[in-house]
Formats: sequence, C-alpha cells, structure tokens
Amino acid sequence: MPELPEVETVRRGLSRFVTGREVRRVEVRTARSVRRHPGGPADLAGRLAGRQVVAVERRGKYLWLVLDDEAALVAHLGMSGQLVLPAPAASPSPHLRVVVEFADGARPLHFVDQRTFGGLLVDELTPPGTGHRRVPLVLRHLAPDPLEEAFDPQETARRLRRRRSGVKRALLDQTLVSGIGNIYADEALWRARLHYARATDTLRPVVVRGLLQAVDEVLREAVAAGGTSFDALYVDVNGQSGWFSRSLHAYGQEGLPCPRCGRPIRREPFMNRSSYRCPRCQPQPHAPRW
Repeated sequence: MPELPEVETVRRGLSRFVTGREVRRVEVRTARSVRRHPGGPADLAGRLAGRQVVAVERRGKYLWLVLDDEAALVAHLGMSGQLVLPAPAASPSPHLRVVVEFADGARPLHFVDQRTFGGLLVDELTPPGTGHRRVPLVLRHLAPDPLEEAFDPQETARRLRRRRSGVKRALLDQTLVSGIGNIYADEALWRARLHYARATDTLRPVVVRGLLQAVDEVLREAVAAGGTSFDALYVDVNGQSGWFSRSLHAYGQEGLPCPRCGRPIRREPFMNRSSYRCPRCQPQPHAPRW
C-alpha cells in the first residue's frame, strides 16, 4: 500500500498540474471506486463540475484536491490506486475507474485502480479558525504526519511512551502519527536499532526521540527518491516508478547481509504481515510483552 512518501510524490506532481484548473466534467466508470461518497457517482460528478482546484494537500496516506467551494476531492489509493495524467496518445488503462476532465482541455486526471480497494469522495473541510489545519471531515481522526508543520515530536514521543504496545504497532497507529506503514516502520526501526516488539512504555525518552528522528529521515529520503516501487502498482502522475527500493536496509531484504553488521536480515510474521530486522542490531527483548 502506498505510504506517505509515495502519496507525497503524487501530491507534488498533481499540484504542479491541476492547481488553478476548472473541472469540466467527471465520468465515473466504476461505482465501487466512489463507494465512500454518500451521494453516489452522479452526486460526486455534479459536486465537481464547474469547481476550480485551489490546492492539492496531503495528510499521511491521504491526499485531497481543495476546491473553491470549501469542499475537497479526497483520494485514498488503497493497494493499487493511481492518479495519473496520461499522455494524449496513450491508451487508457484497462483499470481506469474515474476520469476528471478540465475546462481548458488539459490532460485529464485518471484514477486507475486494479484491485479497487482505493476510492474517491467529496467532503467538506473542517471549519476555519479552530487553530488547527483544515482537513476533510472524514480525515479528522488522523494525527499529523512527521512532515507537517503541525507535527509535535515531543508530544508524539510522550503519547507513544504512554502506550502499552509494541513499538512497531504504535508507529502504524494512524491516530498517533499518520503516514507510516510497514516499509518505513521497518526502515526506521532498523536505523534506531529497535526490535519491533519493544514495549513502548519501557523506552527511555532519548530512545523515542532517536526513533522519531529516524522516521523523519527515512521519510524525507524516500520522498526525495520518489517513493518505493516494487511493481507497476505504484507510479507517480507521469507513470514513473520511485527508486527508494535501492536504499532499503531492512524491508524486503530477507537473507541479505545487514549493511551495518553483516548478519542476514530476518523476516518474521507480524500482524498478518511481515517484519524485517537484523538479529544483531535489533535484538529480541528478553521478556517480550506484545
């Protein structure tokens, strides 16, 4: 599933192209792709027609097009969703679900989703003047992500240490810190030399600060590399893959030597997924609690 760096890469590409443009019409080809919009396909298309895109913003793994009527087109990419701007001569993807056409005849915006786990919806923004960043109402529960100005590392560290949880489980909790998924949690834990099952309430403040610094570093490096692509399911708005996969130290590196100590990286089951760690640099807790 695309995580913060991949969604931020898409956001930047969209922002350069669609900001200031007026939507002419919207064609919903697959109703499932707008299933989270309460009014259904016709209502979503009607809400967007004639609206101007003011900005493209993101929190965690979600992005949205801010419209000129205090609403937003919210996108969640799910497992395989893509927001792409196809070249004029390109053939449409067989997995094209929604088409957004612009009044000036510019390249349309295509929502492509092979597995249809992602989706689009139109939602109102939170009220102005509350002292918080305005986000779509449906995203109010998400905590700020590490690349936002609103992110408070000290408060996040305090909240993380108050959890009774394994540290990786806490990092994946989008109400604590948004945008982190399996890939970047494993990479940050490798950098911080922490086992994924370390209990959060036993971590010293200096260790948590180091972990959050590692999270910040790995996310920023991944954004600079255009995100992580393992297959054609994640691409940027121009259909290009990211190359951060070349810089991974732990995730997906089972059996390869740890870049720090040379011990083979291990893959272990975790929450119906996998965790990757170095057995020497990230030793298992003596008495695991989670």
